Amino acid sequence: MCGIVGIVGKEDVAERLFEGLKRLEYRGYDSAGIATDVDGKIERRRASGKLVNLGKELVANPLPGTTGIAHTRWATHGGPTTNNAHPHATGEVALVHNGIIENFKTLREELTARGRTFTSETDTEVVAHLVSEKVEAGMAPADAVREVLPRLHGAFALAILFRQHPDLLVGARLGSPLVVGYGEGETYLGSDALALAPLTQRIAYLEEGDWVVITKDGAEIFDKDNNPVERPITISGVTGELISKGNHRHYMLKEIYEQPIVVAQTLRAYLQRMEEKITLPIPDFDLSAIKRVTIVACGTSFYAGMVAKYWFEQFARVPVDIDVASEFRYRAPVMEEGGLMIVISQSGETADTLAALRHARSEGQKIAAVVNVPTSSMAREADLLLPTHAGPEIGVASTKAFTCQLAVLAALAANLARAKGKLDEAEERRIVRHLAEAPASLNAALAYDESIQAMVGVIAAARDVLYLGRGTDYPLALEGALKLKEISYIHAEGYAAGEMKHGPIALIDDAVPVIVIAPSGPLFDKTVSNMQEVQARGGKVVLISDYDGIQAAGDGCIATITMPKVHPLIAPLVYAVPVQLLAYHVAVAKGTDVDQPRNLAKSVTVE
Repeated sequence: MCGIVGIVGKEDVAERLFEGLKRLEYRGYDSAGIATDVDGKIERRRASGKLVNLGKELVANPLPGTTGIAHTRWATHGGPTTNNAHPHATGEVALVHNGIIENFKTLREELTARGRTFTSETDTEVVAHLVSEKVEAGMAPADAVREVLPRLHGAFALAILFRQHPDLLVGARLGSPLVVGYGEGETYLGSDALALAPLTQRIAYLEEGDWVVITKDGAEIFDKDNNPVERPITISGVTGELISKGNHRHYMLKEIYEQPIVVAQTLRAYLQRMEEKITLPIPDFDLSAIKRVTIVACGTSFYAGMVAKYWFEQFARVPVDIDVASEFRYRAPVMEEGGLMIVISQSGETADTLAALRHARSEGQKIAAVVNVPTSSMAREADLLLPTHAGPEIGVASTKAFTCQLAVLAALAANLARAKGKLDEAEERRIVRHLAEAPASLNAALAYDESIQAMVGVIAAARDVLYLGRGTDYPLALEGALKLKEISYIHAEGYAAGEMKHGPIALIDDAVPVIVIAPSGPLFDKTVSNMQEVQARGGKVVLISDYDGIQAAGDGCIATITMPKVHPLIAPLVYAVPVQLLAYHVAVAKGTDVDQPRNLAKSVTVE
């Protein structure tokens, strides 16, 4: 996950910016850079690879300047080259960016038509040119940024340096964290307080949609409607725990809110936005010979695999088996020659899944690993490493790892379909466009947090809760039930909606809330008919759907949760948000330990 540090200081800042980048190394990166304002000119030092390479560049070519910005970047969209490393610059501005600009292609075409020249393959550079155009036309920095921000679709954190204003930085955030640090005659920007810990303990966390102008004397913060606001200054403390929670009460909530940015960063590793193609980290891995796919995982990762089974069979027309890892080896599975096993694990160390991997290897299977830790055992033993780029996930109940796994698996399914000749170029372009919409749709889903929180009393008072869904919403029903069980200790079960009449409907009475996941689309009417059977028996239904679905079927529900209308391909990612938030707020209402629920560990490394 990319990292940002910015300083408006009293003395040269390059060394301290470099130290800040060191504190962000845990996020993962393979290029880095720094820019400062030197005598009315923007100077940059950038390098691919590890920070030691940037350090050597700074030794060989020292970088003066009392105002600067710095960045660590995953080389995903455009490769790990110096030209693609941040900061990106024009003659007037330099900027660093975490996230994704979804509409960058349209903006780039527009800018190119106006004669702007690009030197990188990134989406970030369009922002530099948009702001630069405004400055070149005579706008002040704050006015230029205020004009440009509404044009950016996606998830981002920005720090912007201006040539003609050497004692000023402008920052902005939407879907990606950004903090302001207050020093003595200095002010700072950072991806999180950990990056600024050596500089200051006095931190203000920007809220969603905020943008800020910082000088040596402090910060002017504006909300998404451009109104001046004050954000409380807190003492970050000395422990990583207090720092990394930011302004969130729990790690889990912080990680739920990180999903737009980490999904964006994950997709950037698999989507070639300019060409509208889907790629793999190992481009010469031959998928065309794969005859059968076996997916093995545990817990939440298993439900990600269940969603992927629909995608692989729908897009690639390749048969898929899916197993809970702890059961896989013990049923004497028949492993067909030419098969691919996909193991899914946040840590890459889950004991049952690792044992299944090794069994499949002994049976001659190719191995693909969808993991969040690229140095893990599964990553090292796989033929194809598919990292999720979710960043550290501290909360025991997995949230952002799940949606990033879905993003990777969707890309892999489309890639396999193309390799098998089942996906033409037009359909591939459509899939890329739909996947690219996911970060903004996740942002939109998070906007309903307060409405979800307002109805948790209905669920918190229950002893039993049922979740229903069809198609890819069925695994979401299972995941929602798991989340509720994990952190609130309420008994919950997920069912395929059509199975209710085959037994579980006997459980329905007015004491059992039933949560129905039903975005409008091909399966909506079928799901609603099952929901109405529940209502006819006195069941208390909470409907999660988009506006069209709520209008069509919301009558008679005790509560509704409205989601943005999205393409079915990305619906599992977007609808993960309400089931996560619902479980979170119910757990908070019940007073349980959200981040460390009883009897559970983050990574299960024993069978």
